[in-house]
Amino acid sequence: MMMHETNTFSPLPTPIESFARAGALSGAAAIREAEGTNTSLGGFIEVARKAGAEFTVPMAASAHPSGLVTKAAYEQMTAAIVDEVRKGCDAVLLALHGAMVSEEFDDGEGELLKRLRGIAPDVPIAVALDFHTQMTEAMVKGANVMTGYRTYPHIDMADTARRAGRTLLRMLAGEVEPCMVWGNRPIMSSSLVHTPSREPMKTLMSMASTAEDSGEVLNASVFGGFPQADIPHLALSSVIVCDRRTAEGEVLLNRILDAAWEKREGFLFHPEPLSVQVARAKALEGGPIVMADHGDNTASGGTQDVMSVIEEAMRQGLEDACAGPICDPACVKQMIEAGVGAEVTLELGGKVDMPAMGLQGKPLKVGGKVKAITDGQFVVTGPMATGTIVRMGRTAVLDTGRMQIVVSEKRAEPFDLGVFTHCGIDPRRKKYVLIKSRQHFRAGFEPIAKHIVMCDGDGCTASDLKLFNYTRIKRPLYPFDPDMRLGRNEA
Repeated sequence: MMMHETNTFSPLPTPIESFARAGALSGAAAIREAEGTNTSLGGFIEVARKAGAEFTVPMAASAHPSGLVTKAAYEQMTAAIVDEVRKGCDAVLLALHGAMVSEEFDDGEGELLKRLRGIAPDVPIAVALDFHTQMTEAMVKGANVMTGYRTYPHIDMADTARRAGRTLLRMLAGEVEPCMVWGNRPIMSSSLVHTPSREPMKTLMSMASTAEDSGEVLNASVFGGFPQADIPHLALSSVIVCDRRTAEGEVLLNRILDAAWEKREGFLFHPEPLSVQVARAKALEGGPIVMADHGDNTASGGTQDVMSVIEEAMRQGLEDACAGPICDPACVKQMIEAGVGAEVTLELGGKVDMPAMGLQGKPLKVGGKVKAITDGQFVVTGPMATGTIVRMGRTAVLDTGRMQIVVSEKRAEPFDLGVFTHCGIDPRRKKYVLIKSRQHFRAGFEPIAKHIVMCDGDGCTASDLKLFNYTRIKRPLYPFDPDMRLGRNEA
């Protein structure tokens, strides 16, 4: 496993230490950490166990989305994988993200596969990918089988690996001869509106899933791409894995991509003033009312310390609320030193500048009582990444009277209720639940929400693409060139 979604606009560095958040990086300890979990690595381990295979995990690296992966981190991870394959093996199963950008390589996954092919040109390789993959020719050339998540929130990570693993096992048994076709359309889709559960992506993913599940093709995947990356290969893409001949795959591929182009306007995000969104939430009856700040989303590279949504909620007088987690190690330290029950005044959040966005950190002065202190660790029980351990670092709760704010030493997107329940807060009993997330929150929080209000907070993960200064993207690209024309075979 070597997974990272790189936000080139994020100010947060990504050294090797960032990749240890999922526990041990290799060997038996890494296997114990991942086995039985709803993750791609967990799915591959299950495939290997059921096949009675002897296997090894030379690298189990997964980092929260952030800025460029350092050269040293990239070389350490790829070397561990390449060196193990060099020893000899029957097959390689890779849990990759598909949107890794390092200090040296725009296509981190393609470079890894290129290196593997340099030492093992004929070894079968199956790859499980994130829905937000930036597909490239190098990636397709380097693999025999590719599958991508069908969901967002990603509740099918293990199943995506199973799909790839099953095809690879059939290849090893001589039952099939996988060959892939792929293509893209020059569409930069806002990730807030390209989830496969809703249109316009729903139609595209349905085409792919139906073809694979019916046996028309071996595997079929659609990738929305990740727009918070200023790189030349941004696009909406699809990969079809065929058996021996590609004719059926080519037809399916063009059907999917042509439909994407026809629906391109549906992939646009339309922003709204934050004050209007908070006022809308305030006017709603009943609760919980989940308010999702997608401008500062950890799972897209956000700093998780921008206070704009909480500040506006306080300004408008929202009560009976919980919020967080806010990543602020200094404030956690201050609350721990004060102790549970102590009254404290914090300069909360706003510690990190975002020069690529023209934003400076803006702490929010808040006062209240230290309600709880925890180690910030819990096991996910919800449908996304089920069974994994979340490690938020030391965590404390500030109770302002109107709002209980969870503050942590490390970043962690709230896709599971555990971010609150582990420290004594039941979000199901709150009127308002303020979290930093784009879509993943729906896995754990949508089932408890009476209402959901999306909030256009500040940050480097904003859904409004006009806020980003792209200098390296390949043009023409929709929506930057809305009047462009596209021939059927262009990609």
